[in-house]
Amino acid sequence: MSIKIVATNRKAKHEYFVLESFEAGLSLHGSEIKSIRAGQISLAQAYVAIDGREAWLINAHIAAYDQASHYNHDPLRPRKLLLHRSEIRKLWENVRQKGVTVVPLRVYLKDGLAKVEIALAKGKKLYDKRADIAKRDVERELDRQFNRRG
Repeated sequence: MSIKIVATNRKAKHEYFVLESFEAGLSLHGSEIKSIRAGQISLAQAYVAIDGREAWLINAHIAAYDQASHYNHDPLRPRKLLLHRSEIRKLWENVRQKGVTVVPLRVYLKDGLAKVEIALAKGKKLYDKRADIAKRDVERELDRQFNRRG
């Protein structure tokens, strides 16, 4: 089982508390998988929309594949996420709570198939973000101190 991470949503862990994560397949058109394999995908503005029966990856930018000519895809089209019905139901029930959302964390290739790691997440407040930054700075300083001695 080989996994190659293609894209990560670096802001997600800074902006949200991750409560639970899921692995979802992606429904793609022909030239989209070629672009993903080339690493031409961005999750910067992406989010997940759930309507109770289906889950969609919205605003994920998959660049047009140059060799596909006029058979190319729309880079920002909504893409269906392939999840079990029970997982969609669980996500739907949690999203209806106040402050809980679903965010894409990363896109990777698993045995040649494109997968998306999505997570139930709760938004962080400004003071939570500051505390995380302060904790990271302290850990970095401790590592520096430890490396100087060793």
